[in-house]
Amino acid sequence: MVELRKRPPPKETATPAPAAKRGGAIKKLAEKAKNAISSKGAGGQKKAAAAPVPAAPAPEANGSAGKDAKIAVGDTIALDGFGGTVQTHDGTSVTFKELLDKSGNGVALFTYPRASTPGCTNQACLFRDNYDAITGASLSVFGLSTDSPKANTTFAVKQKLPYQLLCDPNATLTSAIGMKKPGPGKSTTRGVVVIDKQGIVRVWEQAGPAKTLDAVLEYIKTSGPTQTGETAVADAPPAEVPVVSVDEVKSDDPVAPENKLELADPDTKMDEVPLITTPSREEQEAATTAAEVGETAAKIDAAVGELKS
Repeated sequence: MVELRKRPPPKETATPAPAAKRGGAIKKLAEKAKNAISSKGAGGQKKAAAAPVPAAPAPEANGSAGKDAKIAVGDTIALDGFGGTVQTHDGTSVTFKELLDKSGNGVALFTYPRASTPGCTNQACLFRDNYDAITGASLSVFGLSTDSPKANTTFAVKQKLPYQLLCDPNATLTSAIGMKKPGPGKSTTRGVVVIDKQGIVRVWEQAGPAKTLDAVLEYIKTSGPTQTGETAVADAPPAEVPVVSVDEVKSDDPVAPENKLELADPDTKMDEVPLITTPSREEQEAATTAAEVGETAAKIDAAVGELKS
């Protein structure tokens, strides 16, 4: 007889865990790959941090710098457009480059605050009396201020100046050579500049009337060629505006004879008082006529410029 046995029930298998969503894993892998690629350059090398851009160097004081920049001895000026356009006292429009091109060896340009005032008259007459010595070295002489053509014409006629006075009411050339008085106004400081034919600054000095002349004569003596080969010698100051030393003037007080009369320095106060002198009738008529011619020429130039524009 065959005995039947019951089979044991099948073992229960563990329920497999649900598969993770593929979308999230793929997204994470894509982000990692993107970050890896963006952090590497060509050839699998990491990109170097961007180098900071260096600041542009400040322009040199050669005429292309700011309008109030100060030039210095040894600088080479970029002459094209340097100082803008100014007028001679007779109404002719010129540029500094044109004046330099017409010169022999360069230009000696002295600056003064105000026409027909004591210090400025002294300075202009010193350059007048030494005109031959300066032009003998093939340097052209000019005076420069922010005065009007009329004021400078009167000044030039009265003092019989053999050179042109440049009128710079907008202080363009005055600022370019560094002779503008500090502040919002358009006044000129007293000084002198010598620039040679190549545009190199040979003399730059702010000083009193006599020292501005001495600076030019010293340059001619040590560096500047002369036509005669002789040393340029400064003449005595003009008799009309004598230069008096403080030590030469003593007080009349018998009790304190050591006291000296305190003389005003014309360079410490730019608002100088005009000389109290009465010009002759001929001088008045000549100054008036020259001033009218200068004003008329200036108006004609302005009208022509408007028509061209």
